[in-house]
Amino acid sequence: MHFEVAIVGGGIVGLATALALQELGVRALVVLEAEEQVAAHQTGHNSGVIHAGVYYRPGSLKAKLCAEGRQLLYAFCEAEGIPYDRCGKLIVAASAGERTRLDTLAERAQANGLTPTRLAAEELHNYEPHVAGVAGLWIAETGIVDYKAVAAAYARRVREHGGDIRTGWRLASVRRKPEHLTLISTGEEAITCDHLITCAGLQADRVARLCGVDPGVRIVPFRGEYYELTPDARRLVRSLIYPVPNPNFPFLGVHFTRKIDGSIEAGPNAVLAFRREGYHKFSFSVRDALDTFSYGGFWRLARRYWITGIGEFYRSFSKHAFWRALRTLTPELEVQHLQPAGAGVRAQALAPDGQLVDDFHIVQAHRMTHILNAPSPAATASLSIGKYIARLTAAPH
Repeated sequence: MHFEVAIVGGGIVGLATALALQELGVRALVVLEAEEQVAAHQTGHNSGVIHAGVYYRPGSLKAKLCAEGRQLLYAFCEAEGIPYDRCGKLIVAASAGERTRLDTLAERAQANGLTPTRLAAEELHNYEPHVAGVAGLWIAETGIVDYKAVAAAYARRVREHGGDIRTGWRLASVRRKPEHLTLISTGEEAITCDHLITCAGLQADRVARLCGVDPGVRIVPFRGEYYELTPDARRLVRSLIYPVPNPNFPFLGVHFTRKIDGSIEAGPNAVLAFRREGYHKFSFSVRDALDTFSYGGFWRLARRYWITGIGEFYRSFSKHAFWRALRTLTPELEVQHLQPAGAGVRAQALAPDGQLVDDFHIVQAHRMTHILNAPSPAATASLSIGKYIARLTAAPH
């Protein structure tokens, strides 16, 4: 079969891109997902936060698309009747030394079009009665939603508009011809397309190389593990409670997230995973581990963060260490209030110089567009990312 556009990857970004292409008039379109259902990996293991855009460098693609995408997502949920809650988020400075970093976050939030509310210590309890800290920042624009429900609605709309979604379709090879591309699955099914878009998440770099394109980065997986508060402890958290991020580490630190179903997640940590789809502590893939440890960029990263990395591994195996980190935000939390919950794996693009790629990263080639880094806030920004990719695809290059 021949399609105008084929999209490899049925996560939330691939599905949103399909919707955006249909809005531009593309009708012969197919989404090819290797798993047996869409949204099986990063989308399906997402914590459900609709990010406001506090942390992203002003002027970056992340900041721009997060601001646009947040509004589009709220409107989409309203139109589709998908439950969401614009509940807000509290960022807490636990010590006087964190005040300066909190002020920097407030300035960045304002630069990104938000209206942060600065709070003194005595004002924190107006928002979160059980929190402890010396100052805070309230971000009213933050919300929560179930991204699996959002992705399911995207998929339904794609099909309603005549798009084809095929699950269990894993790309094996690509043949380039002057007039089109031929995609061949591991089951030896072949289709042709005028343009290929890959949104392959944890396999993004491999899929690009399979297509004959140098991704310029390597995907390194980081697992984020969660605990859940027991029902009797849910009273300790009203909305979302975050620490001030550690500038020496590229992740946000463990925090509390109220889910749309009323449960409270605590986490995540950020542990190097030894398998790209490694959702369990002992998940291991020889191929994936070799991919990471044979990459010079990984060792350059490790030299900078090895002490922090060891701490994350320790917290992975120590419930008490996890609890102690959370207790700085809510001193009333007891270790028995934590019960093991799920985990997700973040596909983080790593440059050869050891720098974590901070912004969305897209590489184009003849008849191809490859999305090689789309970490958080990609789910929040999915509709705006989709529109951006659709415009790139439609533009002459």
